[in-house]
Amino acid sequence: MITVHHLNNSRSQRVLWLLEELELPYEIRHYQRNPITNLAPPELMQVHPLGKSPVITDGDTTVAETGAIIEYLVGRAGGRLRPAPDTPEHRRYTYWMHFAEGSAMPPLVMALVLGRIRKSGPFFVKPILRRVADAVTESFVAPNIQRQLAFMEAELQSRPWFAGGEFSAADVQMSFPLEVAAVRGGLDARLPKLTDWLARIHARPSYQQALKRGGVYSILR
Repeated sequence: MITVHHLNNSRSQRVLWLLEELELPYEIRHYQRNPITNLAPPELMQVHPLGKSPVITDGDTTVAETGAIIEYLVGRAGGRLRPAPDTPEHRRYTYWMHFAEGSAMPPLVMALVLGRIRKSGPFFVKPILRRVADAVTESFVAPNIQRQLAFMEAELQSRPWFAGGEFSAADVQMSFPLEVAAVRGGLDARLPKLTDWLARIHARPSYQQALKRGGVYSILR
């Protein structure tokens, strides 16, 4: 039996969604973030040395990192939701599987960190921290996020899903960065293709079922 070691408000939500799409049986072990630090609990280190989520166990097999988990589960399901090899769709599939965490997430994480820096420190240091955080955001982070969003919007002009005409696991992988971008990255109605893509994935029955099983996913608020 596949066990998802599921951390609230994390990337592991899309693993639950994928399992629902693939119709693979699974169970969930829930973990809660520290309410003060927002970090994962130390119990996760008993599953994987880095103590991060997502991570799954399947018998004696432990798999961490969302991309690796997705590839493992797609293989476990006989290749469902993965385009045929040596096709343009498969090449795009591979690209977006890597793009999600390799390119899309880093500036979004930086935006989160800089936002916290703006609010941290003693009162007499806060004005300096705000100026530094704002300067880095305006000169580097925000332009990178906007350029990437414009690129993704353009890519969806000619097809409904990231790999091609059919929904694939690449769309599952891309869900987290685009949900984060909708919260704090400037993804809004000015990007109609991405906005429509988010609405369509959120309406999928398997997505809704994963939310019911996973619990509160406040990134959507």
